[in-house]
This record gives sequence, structure tokens and C-alpha cells, in this order.
Amino acid sequence: MSLRDATIDRERRDLVTHQAMDESRLIRFVAGPDGAVAPDLGRKLPGRGMWVEASRASVDTAVKKNLFSRSAKAPLKPTADLADTVEALLIRRCLDQLGLARREGVLISGFEKSAAAIRSGKAAWLIEAADGSADGRGKLAALARHQTTRICGAFSADDLSLALGLENAIHGVLLRGGRADRWTIEVERLAGFRSLRPAAWDLDHPGSTRGDGSDEDPKDEPERAD
Repeated sequence: MSLRDATIDRERRDLVTHQAMDESRLIRFVAGPDGAVAPDLGRKLPGRGMWVEASRASVDTAVKKNLFSRSAKAPLKPTADLADTVEALLIRRCLDQLGLARREGVLISGFEKSAAAIRSGKAAWLIEAADGSADGRGKLAALARHQTTRICGAFSADDLSLALGLENAIHGVLLRGGRADRWTIEVERLAGFRSLRPAAWDLDHPGSTRGDGSDEDPKDEPERAD
């Protein structure tokens, strides 16, 4: 059963706001025998789950206000950098999903192939290296604007290259389907801890209202190594 299947129509109560939310918007935590608080992103660890909205602010609040101890009715000792730990785990899960997608043939890499996939309407996500060139990114983002393709720039070229087993991975497209659905759950949770659109992109295109180069003319550019 996929994470998406496991969370459809199932809600939990957020420790911080006490609001009921779909599990896909939350992070599950469990208490360890030593009083530690461990993130359980796959929702598989034994024990009573404690649920916090997938955002840095919410996790930090739960730590500072001792909400884990209150929920468990026992003294717990979450680390001060618990939100950083969650972010790192989410990054790993997102990159692992991309590696699986490439092996399954549903992740396209390279500028020309990515552009073609976006034009075909089959692209769920355009994945751009955060530190890639503004020119190529802007042209692909402009194509994506005319489709329902979402854009992620949360990872560096080194991160993507390692995850995909490629040299200099800059542009990629995740095709629609079950893998893209699972990726979306993970990356939307990551968005609560790390921006999917780096601030530096706004500096590349100060006149753009979207900060992703989408006002540029989506002309083709020569294929480049990825």
C-alpha cells in the first residue's frame, strides 16, 4: 500500500493547533524508550503516534511548548533541532523517490527531453537544480506555465546528480502517474521546511512576478549535458 493510499480520507489532530488534518499534511512522531522523540515519516514505527503539521514553525512550537510530553503524558526530551532532522529525512525521501522514478522510466532528464515532455502535457513536475542556469530554467518554466506542471527547485545539482546517477543533472521532468503522486506527498511536506522556489531565482528575474523566469520567451535551446 502506498503512502497516498494509506492516508486517503484519514485525519489526525495536530498537536499545535488541535485541528484535524489529513495525514498527508502531518508528520508522525513516536516516543523512544529513552524519552527521545523520533520522526516516523513512513508511519511504520510502533507506539502511539503524535502528529504535527508538516512545517518548521509547527515542529519548533511543539518542542518549545513541551507538547510532545503533554500528548504522551510522560516526560519526553525532543532535541532542539528536531525540525532540522525532519527536513533532512524529507529531503532524503524526495531524492530517493526521484531515483526510483528514473529507474522506472518516468523521470526524464535533459533540456530538450524535458521541454518535449512538458509540451506533451504529460509532465507532473519540472524539477530544476536550485543552482542551475537561469536561462534554461526560465525557458522550461515558461513552458510549464502553459500546462499544469508544477516546479520544484529545492535541490542542488549535486543532490540531483547523486540521486539520479547522472553527471551534472540540471533539468528533469517527473511524468504523471503513481510515482508522481507519491512524490507530491513528500515534496509538499518538505515545502513546510524548505522553499521549493529558491529566493535566488527572484534575483535572476527581478521583473518576473513568479520569480521563476516564466515571463521569458519559451524558445528551445541546444541540448546540454545533464
